[in-house]
Amino acid sequence: MKTIKRVAFNAVAAAMMLGLVACSGMSTQEKNTAIGAGVGAVGGAVLTGGSGVGTVGGAVVGGVIGHEVSK
Repeated sequence: MKTIKRVAFNAVAAAMMLGLVACSGMSTQEKNTAIGAGVGAVGGAVLTGGSGVGTVGGAVVGGVIGHEVSK
């Protein structure tokens, strides 16, 4: 079971890194929103043991915080 979690975490991290490459044409506020959502998703997944609800909730909270920090 630990191997599956490790593989899933690495896949999410790789997807986040590749997703950040697409941020080159974004404004600072849009970049911070995307980064906040990514970090929040990883944090939510870690805190809830990989729960889908925790991952989505973390992404939402992280995105809102990233959006508001840029104002």
